[in-house]
Amino acid sequence: MKFKHPIAFAMAAASLLAAPLHAQEAAYPRQAVTLVVPFPAGGPTDAMARLLAQKLGDRLGQQVIIDNRGGAGGGIAAELVARAPADGHTLFFGTTGTMAINPSLYAKLRYDPVKDFAPVSLMATTMNVLVASPEIPARNLADLIALAKARPGELTYGSAGNGSSNHLSGELFRSTAGIQITHVPYKGSAPAMVDLLGGRLSMMFDTIAQQTQNIAAGKVRALAVTGPKRSPLLPTVPTAQEAGLKGFDVTIWYGVLAPRATPAPVVERLNREMVAVMASDDMKKRMEADGAEARTTTPAEFAALIRSDTAKWAPVVKASGASLD
Repeated sequence: MKFKHPIAFAMAAASLLAAPLHAQEAAYPRQAVTLVVPFPAGGPTDAMARLLAQKLGDRLGQQVIIDNRGGAGGGIAAELVARAPADGHTLFFGTTGTMAINPSLYAKLRYDPVKDFAPVSLMATTMNVLVASPEIPARNLADLIALAKARPGELTYGSAGNGSSNHLSGELFRSTAGIQITHVPYKGSAPAMVDLLGGRLSMMFDTIAQQTQNIAAGKVRALAVTGPKRSPLLPTVPTAQEAGLKGFDVTIWYGVLAPRATPAPVVERLNREMVAVMASDDMKKRMEADGAEARTTTPAEFAALIRSDTAKWAPVVKASGASLD
């Protein structure tokens, strides 16, 4: 076939190049899709992933199977997906911790959150709430900061362990407020909460869903939420920024990523289906009930978020002295 005009030739060439890409998307998925979750079954990350898997599978026309691979702060699961075939049939359920905090926390990380993955989309965001023991004479965040400055090093905050989100929330609070508070690490959030309820800890950052009943019962006092806006579950509790702590924002996110070389049409298909799933009223309500917000992005926006949060948390982890092998 001959083309008398260069534009006609260019259009024909473009259509020939596009054909294989459309074929790739049309053929995907050819089998069940595995969504690798970096933590054991039963936790909040697993719960989020399972909600998405069912709805996403319905839209893809193939089952989305959850594969829980805990260990190394999510590193075992991340490395598994980074090394998996880049065909869209093995995906990673990433979090702030696995993608933005681990690079600074682990001395020998066996995956690169930026180079080894193709971001698909964010799924949801959530935040923590700062709760204090009723025995602490602080009715609001300003009172707590003033108390900490008057009694440097005496107030304590618990966490699920070094490098956990509630530990680093406390470190960011300490540095932003310019106060000295003492970190007490535990093996999980549950034992830390036991000591907070027993008056042996001054405060703790924890997920909102875990604290709503304690707050309502007056067992703890909610001083601030860590996100950029108030939580529908705690509408009377101000954000830390509203309470005067400028620049303080701890937003925890969940999202889906594929191995780096996954074809663009497959990533685009996954993104389109995720956006549709999370836009449904049902998913929005489910997220809100868990203290989260349904939120999707383009692949490029998700990649930018990973880079910006990695830069944000690096100095916090360094200042905390937390380091894991």
